[in-house]
Amino acid sequence: MDLKNNNYNNLIVEIWTIISNSKQKVITSINTILVETYWNIWKYIVEYEQKWEERAEYWKSLLKNLSVDLTEKYWKWYSVQNLELIRKFYFTFKDLDFWISQSLIRKLSWTHIVRLLSVRDENERSFYIIETTENSWSVRELDRQINSSLYERLALSKDKKWVLELSKKWQIIQNKEDLLKDPYVLEFLWLQEHSSYSESDLETAIINNLEKFLLELWKWFSFVWRQERFSAWSDHFYIDLVFYNRLLQCFVLVDLKIWKITHQDIWQMQMYVNYYDRELKKDFENKTIWILLCKEKNDLIVEYTLPEWENNIVAKEYNLYLPKKEDFKKQLEKLL
Repeated sequence: MDLKNNNYNNLIVEIWTIISNSKQKVITSINTILVETYWNIWKYIVEYEQKWEERAEYWKSLLKNLSVDLTEKYWKWYSVQNLELIRKFYFTFKDLDFWISQSLIRKLSWTHIVRLLSVRDENERSFYIIETTENSWSVRELDRQINSSLYERLALSKDKKWVLELSKKWQIIQNKEDLLKDPYVLEFLWLQEHSSYSESDLETAIINNLEKFLLELWKWFSFVWRQERFSAWSDHFYIDLVFYNRLLQCFVLVDLKIWKITHQDIWQMQMYVNYYDRELKKDFENKTIWILLCKEKNDLIVEYTLPEWENNIVAKEYNLYLPKKEDFKKQLEKLL
């Protein structure tokens, strides 16, 4: 009997899926128990030693003694530094039951949590917890998003109500304005800010780092084409990058410019958008969005070049370096 057939292969795939899912459940369960253990350790210390709460010297001595005894009896992990992290975790997530009930902490590793402890603002930290959980960010990606001031960049481009909702809801994207950032940060391309590079170099660098670029675009983007050609008789035109956004159900065209944009750039992209809407868009899909990703934008050129009713063509700037979070925070404080 020949077992090496399609049915048998499908059986193997299904069994492997079951095993993989079970492994993930075990990892998640262990992580939840670990997090709850750390939280309860400090909860007990606080309750047991409440009368010493304001004596800093006592706490330093207590941590040192605990580190020696716990390390000897259980595991080398309980250094003074790590006990300090547990202490900070307890006071930062006092309402741990809420986070567990929302299935948020369950999806975060202890390393995720340690990185989040450095975010002091409660709304900002809540935002990163939700985004990490929803998008399955690795610790490295979470670190990059915090360093690139994702929260501040998004918050500065929206109104006050949206800023508050941002840190409380799972999904608040309802239109393209909610989806798009300004500026985009492309430090992962490793292109030097003041060096000479072409638009082709920029495009190639994006393709070589496509996964990171999709994460920087943000939610529900998938890559479709690079340098897609369409022809009008003997003339041939090329669209730099084509994406599709599942949430908005529309194509997103990206044109790359390393200099200031001109009205000719906008008219050209208007033609590309018209082509997609008339030839490729399905009836159930929404109008095509075009992003002119440029080094320096001019909103007035966009506004006065396009008809008043056209709002699906936008210019957005990109940076080749991580911004200073302090600058964004100061701007955000003024907004709020």
